[in-house]
This record gives sequence, structure tokens and C-alpha cells, in this order.
Amino acid sequence: MPHLDETGENDDVVTLLTQQHNHIRDLFAEVENATSDDRAETFRRLVRLLAVHETAEEEVVHPAARRLLPDGAQVVDDRLEEERAAKEKLSRLDDMSPEDAGFMPALRELRADVLQHAASEEQYEFPRIRENADAQQLARMATAVRAAEAMAPTRPHPGVETAAENIAVGPMAALVDRTRDAVRKAMGKDST
Repeated sequence: MPHLDETGENDDVVTLLTQQHNHIRDLFAEVENATSDDRAETFRRLVRLLAVHETAEEEVVHPAARRLLPDGAQVVDDRLEEERAAKEKLSRLDDMSPEDAGFMPALRELRADVLQHAASEEQYEFPRIRENADAQQLARMATAVRAAEAMAPTRPHPGVETAAENIAVGPMAALVDRTRDAVRKAMGKDST
């Protein structure tokens, strides 16, 4: 049973990230099923969630897996390669209009990659982190994930997949992304 912290949020990083994976799955379905009028806004929510989620994993979860798992370096390197490829596809898709003929096929390809990546994390990384970390470590990691998400870029940045790269590039990218998001919202252009 999940544990909640004093704010009512999940204090187990594995459960928190698995819940986010479920939300990502739901958002992909929403984008695919959205009317053309709603697709851009729904896709923008998906892009934002994917960007902040991956950044948090790269800054918090993957470094912990490297330390905690005997084969952590290989497990993490495999996940980082999946993340890099997905970020490249997401970045290309983010530059397209949801009205473009190639948008939906590209979205479905991205969805397959992202869901396979999530399944790999849920099979090879998350349960083993839970086995090798105590409840206090899992809670600290959940808090760190939420903090990283609060400061994360809101758009994909291919080539920035490690904690060090996120720390070096992330704050400026986040500022630029969040400014761009605010301008788009103010102008009523939540799509492209």
C-alpha cells in the first residue's frame, strides 16, 4: 500500500513514477482520440509531462540505480539510450502541427517507443531499486523527483540525458521553455 507524506503525496518513488507512466499512457490516448481542435492542447500537456518526467528520472532515479544495482550502469545506459531516441522523436513531433498528415503516424511511433521504455523501467529498474533501497531512501527520492520536476524544462532536449547535463543545461532550458509556454498561453496559442 502506498505511503503518503504530510502533504498527501506519494512518498515512494517507484509508485510515484509508475503512476506517472499510467498518466502518460492516458495522455497518449487522449491525444489520439482528441478532436482536431483539442489535439494541440492535449499534446502540449503530454510534451510537458514527458519532458519533466524524464528529466527527473535522469537527475534522481538513474543515478540512484547506478549506485544501488550491481549492474546499474548497464541498466541505466540502456534506459538513457531509449530516452535519447524518444526525445529526438518527441522534438521532431513538437515541431509539427497536429494537423500535419505525418503527425498521427509519428505520434503512434513515439507512443510505442515511450511505452516500451516505461515497461523496461518498470521491469528492470524500478522493482530492483525498491528491493535495494529502504522506505526512507524511496521517500527522499520521491521528494527529489518532485523538486526536479518543478525546475525541469518543459520541452524535449535531445542530447541532455544525464544528471550532470541536466544540471548544466536544465535551468536555462527550463527558463526558456517556461517563458515560451507563458507567451504562447498569453497569446492563446497553446499549440505550436
